[in-house]
Amino acid sequence: MSFGLSTRRQFASRFLPTLAVLGLCAQPGTLFAQSGAQSVREKTLGASGNNGLAHNCECIHQEVVIRTSRDRIYRALTDAKQFKDVTELSYHDTATEIATEVGGPFSIFGGLITGRHIEMAPNELLVQAWREKPWPAGVYSIVRFKLQDAESGTKIIFDHTGFPQGAGKHLAIGWRSHYWEPLQKYLG
Repeated sequence: MSFGLSTRRQFASRFLPTLAVLGLCAQPGTLFAQSGAQSVREKTLGASGNNGLAHNCECIHQEVVIRTSRDRIYRALTDAKQFKDVTELSYHDTATEIATEVGGPFSIFGGLITGRHIEMAPNELLVQAWREKPWPAGVYSIVRFKLQDAESGTKIIFDHTGFPQGAGKHLAIGWRSHYWEPLQKYLG
């Protein structure tokens, strides 16, 4: 499927402004964001000269197959009533609000998790700027749900990046217990 983004430059010109609005990167047109009196460039390059490449990032990659259609999974993730029904199986009686358009906000698990939809390709892909309430103000991670047909249903290929250092173990367990297991019970 083509989204009219044939080059990295076209992708960056459309995607990076979205991240900047969400506070996930420097404003477009700036090479490095400022952090207090010292720039990110100075902090990352320092004496080591590593060109800003970090080797200590955490990320989560999970794959799960659920015995249902991609459409049903996509709707369960993007429809407030269905998502509330799914999460009632693991996290009882919580407010759920989910916008249905790109750029729209969501608030789930009673406001414990909030964010915005970055990309929505029905029945194929959902990308969100996602954060937990206790994280420092303005800190968002990126979650990506890719849906593929599988022999026995739908395979969810899930990636979560950009969360605070040390949160990976807690988040990985949470995705299984608050998303995959309830989705399996609700849809499978």
